[in-house]
Amino acid sequence: MTRVLIADDLSPRAAEIFRERGIEADVKVGLTPADLESIIADYDGLAVRSATKATAKIIAAAKTLKVIGRAGIGVDNIDVPAATQRGIVVMNTPHGNSVTTAEHAIAMMFALARQIPAADQSTQAGKWEKSRFVGVELMGKVLGIVGCGNIGSIVADRAHGLKMKVIAFDPFLSDDRARDLNVEKVELDQLFARADFITLHTPLTDGTRHMINAAAIARMKPGVRIINCARGELVVEEDLKAGLASGQIAGVALDVFAVEPAKSNQLFGSDKLVATPHLGASTAEAQEKVALQVAEQMADFLLTGAVTNALNMPSVTAEEAPKLRPYMKLAQQLGSFAGQLTRSGLKAITIEYEGQAAELNTRPLTAVALAGLLGPLLDSVNMVNAPVIARERNIEVSEVKHSRPSDYQTLIRLTVTTDRQSRDVAGTLFGGDKPRLVQIKGIAVEAELGRHMLYVTNRDKPGFIGRLGTLLGTEGVNIATFHLGRSAPGEDAIALIEVDEPVSDALLARIREIPDVVQATALAF
Repeated sequence: MTRVLIADDLSPRAAEIFRERGIEADVKVGLTPADLESIIADYDGLAVRSATKATAKIIAAAKTLKVIGRAGIGVDNIDVPAATQRGIVVMNTPHGNSVTTAEHAIAMMFALARQIPAADQSTQAGKWEKSRFVGVELMGKVLGIVGCGNIGSIVADRAHGLKMKVIAFDPFLSDDRARDLNVEKVELDQLFARADFITLHTPLTDGTRHMINAAAIARMKPGVRIINCARGELVVEEDLKAGLASGQIAGVALDVFAVEPAKSNQLFGSDKLVATPHLGASTAEAQEKVALQVAEQMADFLLTGAVTNALNMPSVTAEEAPKLRPYMKLAQQLGSFAGQLTRSGLKAITIEYEGQAAELNTRPLTAVALAGLLGPLLDSVNMVNAPVIARERNIEVSEVKHSRPSDYQTLIRLTVTTDRQSRDVAGTLFGGDKPRLVQIKGIAVEAELGRHMLYVTNRDKPGFIGRLGTLLGTEGVNIATFHLGRSAPGEDAIALIEVDEPVSDALLARIREIPDVVQATALAF
């Protein structure tokens, strides 16, 4: 039975969803890294939040793991490159807690503007310090949003309701999208110079790490207020402290810290700081939503192959998965066929789609074809890591869709370019779901690939097929199917033969001794 480990606190409904769909779910919260490493090999899926760290060491021990699901948006606790190299899908739930996190950012902004935490403490201590806690209005102020994706766009919408002027920096924000959101798209330096409030909603990358530092703070509007409900390492906490001390920063609201849990921090104790313990996604609605989403997504993948919200492979909807399945089998066979014939360094791969195939979601088909191609050449290759492996080896991958008329309702052609030659193979589906090879090296052929195949290329000469058949019979090799093709009489010819058992190296050597044989290769599918 397929097994999933739930290693962090999720809604009990998540385990129920797995079990309802026939997947065994074990809930083991609070495991040490050593404990997790010792048991992870028993599971096909791992569901986490932010506490459990899926490190490269854990992933190396996960011999059968197929998917890691993060209930939430951030995957800082998952070594995505290591998972990708092992062919493990990493998925998250980017929309499940968007509203909750956006609302928390707005709440933090109000708390800063009106100094609510400090005023609360003062009042409950028996003081009545009205003159001390003079705040500022949000109406008419400029809100600068750094990162205008799912969460940032919701913050922008809420800020418009507060009559704020919203400007945004996001390198992926199109002009059309900015107009739809009614935000002014600006460069980061412009945002720093103009914003009264700055809220961060960008992922943590090498480019965004420590983006709020002393130099950035110096370019900001004096008296700026900064809210961070994204990732602690987006800011340099020491520089924030200096900015608060100098008055350049009027206040800081942090839901996230560089080191968590933040039992101590150099900013603690300042009445200009509003701090919460990573509560951005902590509402009952959000926790229920992301737990249900990650369970459904993982179950869909493990049971049907549907891929939703994956960070390291193309998405395939539950509706697409059954339609794509025969095409994926065809793409895998074409790749495997070409890969088993490749003997020199790969330089480029072109995958062409015609007819009905061109109308599909072809990215997963391309990934499967690459996996089939690289599988005979490298260990542990699948559709998750194949595109990465191709990039690492400087193999150029091209995907082409044709709208031109074709002899077939659907056609996939794979062309492989090596140091020595270029070879193409094409296939179609008979009856909508039966893969067939229809062309090899430009030569028409019609062949269904069996488990054991013999591929022979030769010069077209009378008597060749008889000699080949006689030799196979003499060696006790039973022929299941025999497929022939040639470019022209007396020119290049091919034979693709399905046999009942693998062809030995010794027999291949004898086949190659037959006059006019150019190549003889045993294939397995």
